[in-house]
Amino acid sequence: MPEAGSIQPPFEKTVLDTGVRVLTSNMPHTGAVSIQVLFGAGSRYETDELAGSSHLFEHLLFKGTTKRPTPKEISEVIEGVGGILNAYTDREATGYWCKIALPHYKNGLDVLLDMVRDPLFREDDIEKEKKVVFEEIRATHDSPEGTVDMMMDDLLFPTQPLGRDIAGSVDSVESVSTESLKEYLRTQYVASNTVISVAGALSHEQVVADVAELMDGFHDGKPAPMFPFVDNLSGPSLRLQHRDTEQAHLSLGLHGISANDDDRYALRLLSTIFGGSMSSRLFEEVREKRGLAYSIHAGPAHYKDAGSFQVSSGVDPARATEAIKVIIDEVVKLRDGVTEDEFSKSKELTKGRILMRMEESRSVAGSIGSQELLLGEVKSVDEVIKDYDAVQIDDLKAVANRLIDQNKLVLAVVGPFDTEEVFSPLLTL
Repeated sequence: MPEAGSIQPPFEKTVLDTGVRVLTSNMPHTGAVSIQVLFGAGSRYETDELAGSSHLFEHLLFKGTTKRPTPKEISEVIEGVGGILNAYTDREATGYWCKIALPHYKNGLDVLLDMVRDPLFREDDIEKEKKVVFEEIRATHDSPEGTVDMMMDDLLFPTQPLGRDIAGSVDSVESVSTESLKEYLRTQYVASNTVISVAGALSHEQVVADVAELMDGFHDGKPAPMFPFVDNLSGPSLRLQHRDTEQAHLSLGLHGISANDDDRYALRLLSTIFGGSMSSRLFEEVREKRGLAYSIHAGPAHYKDAGSFQVSSGVDPARATEAIKVIIDEVVKLRDGVTEDEFSKSKELTKGRILMRMEESRSVAGSIGSQELLLGEVKSVDEVIKDYDAVQIDDLKAVANRLIDQNKLVLAVVGPFDTEEVFSPLLTL
């Protein structure tokens, strides 16, 4: 429980006899409740042959249950009273969530738990939803931004699940069978692999009692582990895809650090200084001073045992090499450290964003739930703020020198170029 005067809504945790973990955050000022049901399930748990099965599985849970056989019967319980119902599949987690007015909270909880406990998996639904997923995959491939992101993932994490599209490929999704989906339900959607987080004007005891009632008899088992990260980069690498686009889409990347690495707070501050706002170094140098891009962004991604640090932008093809050189030069400068002014402003900006997110129940439910599932512990906002305050300016220089490795720099480009030769010399730092 937080201290008096804390800015963090209190959170509590109970592990049910079944193994299901229930976390709540009491937010008495809000009339809406956010509920999230999380599983350790995602693309990092899939073989190459079944790539995209986690994402397809997530789609199918909206198609019907024994209690509510149609998508309409599922959605109208929540959307019919003004709520929001959705889900997502990531590399390390799959989540089902809703935001609903307080008087309808238990109905929202009932719908989510019904979906994950008793999906129908009708053959017709599976075939129809595969076609929907095919269109998602094609839309991503049609998008230059989506394509360059996929290319970057594959360059950073070649021949492993971290480098694959979360949605899989048309061929891999087509090969997913009804039996493999049912087996996925039996192995990954088990009690000990389930986290339920609720944020709103509710007591912890009430939520625990409601979850225990609705999850009574939920089966348990030993879920399959995720495939571990393998550092198999052999040197700088480059990939180009020719497209007759008006802009060249660029992504520059390095390996980063894991979600529980001690340097993660320093890296977040460094990335804010580098490319996390309209006052960042990249924005000032690339857009304001040189007019090379309308937008440019840089930031880290964290996983259980790995991470990445990436820069993304769209530029005039005629100035693509200039833009890449400028970006790389700015990356290299990070090794020299940052100014006191940059450091102090980055801290305040980062802390301010965290505090603002905690005003919204969905953000709170998402934060406590994902921390529990992926890290096995929950840090309050107060604790996180203290961790940022503890970072020293020299820590940013240290993490920059730790990560910026000339032998691991990778570049992905989508645009009207016929050869990689013009870009290759740029990768030598």
